[in-house]
Amino acid sequence: MNTWLFDLGNTRLKFAPLADDGAIGPVHGSAHDGGGFDPGWIDALPARIDVAIVASVAGPALRSILLDALATRGARVQLAQTLPALDGLRIAYADPARLGVDRFLALLAAQADGVSTLVVGVGTALTVDLIDEAGRHLGGRIAPSPSLMREALHRRVAQLPPSGGAYAEFAADTEDALVSGCEGAALGLIERSRAEAHARLGAVPRLLLHGGGAAALRTRLPGAHWRSDLVLHGLARWYRAVGSARREG
Repeated sequence: MNTWLFDLGNTRLKFAPLADDGAIGPVHGSAHDGGGFDPGWIDALPARIDVAIVASVAGPALRSILLDALATRGARVQLAQTLPALDGLRIAYADPARLGVDRFLALLAAQADGVSTLVVGVGTALTVDLIDEAGRHLGGRIAPSPSLMREALHRRVAQLPPSGGAYAEFAADTEDALVSGCEGAALGLIERSRAEAHARLGAVPRLLLHGGGAAALRTRLPGAHWRSDLVLHGLARWYRAVGSARREG
């Protein structure tokens, strides 16, 4: 069966084929501005797709563009949803719909390893979620990512550049100070979350980073692990687990 996974985020689409043995093939990507994707993104897809598994946190208009493109390839689309429990993971939210599906899928992928984990996603937002070794989600945090902080400052104060600079603990230049302040805020939130998780669990959890902005932070987070396509791996697990439950039902 020709099956593909699609992770439609706030600024980027990632997609990859899913093999029959559950392995994920080469990952393709396309940036978007909320109104459309990079030209030629669809050329990476085969002429026909049997099943498309889609996780989306983007707006309805962009999601419709993706679904229409998949329809032209004959795909049977399944939209991933956050569930209160799945395949050993149990989320803390009383209303599952209020936990973004990208966070849910990242937790689902992390939980497969069976260890307590602090899952940190760095994209448009910075998300922090804690699971224990039994697969219980203990809650999390949401904050602006460093890139969003920079963009927000630039919108309010035009002379502050939205990018550039080099990280320093005490910067002697405005651009350096901006990147150091915004990344430092993210680092501080992550380290505080790790300390609080240690106190709650009685052991230091694994720190697992994902998302396009994680690479800039990981070198300053001792012991951090990085999995760039964590949501896609969670999406593959969601598809297997939901399909298995349907077959058993």
